[in-house]
Amino acid sequence: MLTVASVNVNGIRAAFKRGMGEWIEARRPDVLLLQEVRASDEILGDHLAADGWHLAHEVSEAKGRAGVAIASRLPMSAVRIGIGTGVASDTGRWVEADLEVPGGGVLTVASAYVHSGQAGTPKMDEKYAFLDVVTKRLAELAGSGQHVVVAGDLNIAHREVDIKNWRGNRKSAGFLPEERAYLDRWFDEQGWRDLGREHGGEGPGPYTWWSWRGQAFDNDSGWRIDYQLATPALADLARTVEIDRAATYDARFSDHAPVVVGYDL
Repeated sequence: MLTVASVNVNGIRAAFKRGMGEWIEARRPDVLLLQEVRASDEILGDHLAADGWHLAHEVSEAKGRAGVAIASRLPMSAVRIGIGTGVASDTGRWVEADLEVPGGGVLTVASAYVHSGQAGTPKMDEKYAFLDVVTKRLAELAGSGQHVVVAGDLNIAHREVDIKNWRGNRKSAGFLPEERAYLDRWFDEQGWRDLGREHGGEGPGPYTWWSWRGQAFDNDSGWRIDYQLATPALADLARTVEIDRAATYDARFSDHAPVVVGYDL
């Protein structure tokens, strides 16, 4: 079983101070797809390289913002950093790697971060521009004939069951019809499989993000905005899909919960 975990760490240094290292030790993932790393290559390496991880990292040009990374215990035969958006660098991040699977074969993985945006502002236009480029790259990957996982914080709740307060957020960034239509296209036209929903039942939830503020976590008033998307043949090999929701508010190392998938590879 090959375990791939994806999580928005909300700052790698803060996450490790809150117990991320202990979570990694207990989970023992083979591949970590990280978002909002918020650190330099050196700082990321200080936290992970000593433990035998192979690393690929796209740092945001805006200091302290975004940043995505891949940490793999499998060797990387190729790394592709960035997605060539042509839009502001802090609107979204993307890094890909081809991993050498034991016994032969290649698994392509991508760690993606889509910024939240703000309805009715240029930030939303930038988000759509980034999503356009992502859609083009997803089409290329879907047609590659390879096993591919694209995972990360997309900052879009796809359906009403993916957000607790969907009625109050119908005009909010992250749940706009125009945003949700991108996911419809990826799933319905390109054939990507949403493993969190396939294995999570009909819902509501399970959610992956809860505000730090108020009682959102304790009341499970969350959003499902973190995904693992897989090409169809690989999705058929997914045996376990779990959301590692912390037992208590104080036990969280991020405001996002990891999405962890075991693939029979």
